[in-house]
Amino acid sequence: MNFSEVFKQSNQLCKLSPDGKYLATCVQYRLVVRDVSTLQILQLYTCLDQISHMDWSSDSLFILCAMYKRGLVQVWSLEQPDWHCKIDEGSIGLVSSRWSPDGRHILNTTEFHLRITVWSLCTKAVSYIKYPKACQKGLDFSRDGCYMALAERRDCKDYVSIFVCDDWHLLRHFETETQDLAGLEWSPNGCVLAVWDSCLEYKVLLYSLDGRLLSTYSAYEWSLGIKSVTWSPSSQFLAIGSYDEKVRILNHITWKKIAQFEHPATIDNTKATMFKEVEKRPAVGSDEMSLLNISVGTTLFNTQSKYEIYPLPVQIPVVKPDPDRANPKIGISVLAFSSDSRYLATKNDNMASAVWVWDMQKMSLEAVLEQTSGVRCFQWDPRRPRLALCTGNSKLYLWSPGGCVSVQVPTEGGFQVQSLNWHCSGDSLVLLGKEQLCLCYMDSD
Repeated sequence: MNFSEVFKQSNQLCKLSPDGKYLATCVQYRLVVRDVSTLQILQLYTCLDQISHMDWSSDSLFILCAMYKRGLVQVWSLEQPDWHCKIDEGSIGLVSSRWSPDGRHILNTTEFHLRITVWSLCTKAVSYIKYPKACQKGLDFSRDGCYMALAERRDCKDYVSIFVCDDWHLLRHFETETQDLAGLEWSPNGCVLAVWDSCLEYKVLLYSLDGRLLSTYSAYEWSLGIKSVTWSPSSQFLAIGSYDEKVRILNHITWKKIAQFEHPATIDNTKATMFKEVEKRPAVGSDEMSLLNISVGTTLFNTQSKYEIYPLPVQIPVVKPDPDRANPKIGISVLAFSSDSRYLATKNDNMASAVWVWDMQKMSLEAVLEQTSGVRCFQWDPRRPRLALCTGNSKLYLWSPGGCVSVQVPTEGGFQVQSLNWHCSGDSLVLLGKEQLCLCYMDSD
């Protein structure tokens, strides 16, 4: 495993292009595009203000930079560096900007979610979509890029509109049986749209492309409900994480629950492997301490860590949430399937230092990784069952069915990994600190 030198970035704005050839980073109001293989700067663009959001087009030819405070979007071309586009939403403001799947239209959501403006880069045509709902995930494109589902709120009722992305005409418009729709997501095969209610009511609705209600699922009533929802890449499973610290798995044939994964404080009676991170501070002799040229953050004082397998039963540290505060830190906030749909990784917010890995073939717990501090981010390798995670320190952690490893990021100045992103090949990772980034190159199998 090798690491690159460290580069600057701002606000975690760093993205690999969909084709995997380029790395775009934002530094204040500048956009820097590098070649992934050499890390040489290919293009340097200057925006009109500090960049709030940045995104690649699906064909990796254009980059969108949004400046929400100014209500501006600038678009840059990789093939023609002199070409650029500026979109000014004016006094109506801007809270969100994103590409359409074809990479030739930009969808801007105005302040207070008054409307979505669709701008065409090819024809300069403008379309408006009214009544978009301000919610957790109110807009989603089907994986093939043909359809867009949009949550709408009008006359105190929730609706879903399905648009055809070719010409943005309305295909279907229907009312949903939700009190306060919180999100929607297409299945990867594009056949089913999952819609879920706010955390005040546990309800998941499954609709077909033509707006027919296929099924409704509710696990319980009169308690905080759904916190996270995700499809498996195979579209066979829908995983629902909730505030009761459980994950429920629905199957794609009957839409009934086929498994329930619990996250107890004490793990016993299971064939799962318990990996516990153990820290060990290196012994520093008095001769080394007396050296005057030791700067703060040098690798000399880095805490080393490794995983140890603990025999069951094991107690997981639990933080009791404050009942008087909104959005209590309890329940399943993150769900992630491996690319082959074989494993599901979960995080329970009141056990912030643990990641749970479930085997979807056996429908049972495979492993639990207990870290010394709270888990910030985890992500599956897009090509193989390998999970990378970080906890806001100077280490990278990897789990695979073969075991666990803790790797020290060998950079000076105390680089702390806040989040990470896999390259589409699975051969490298982008590690993001507070104001820096570096690349980690995996050893080839």
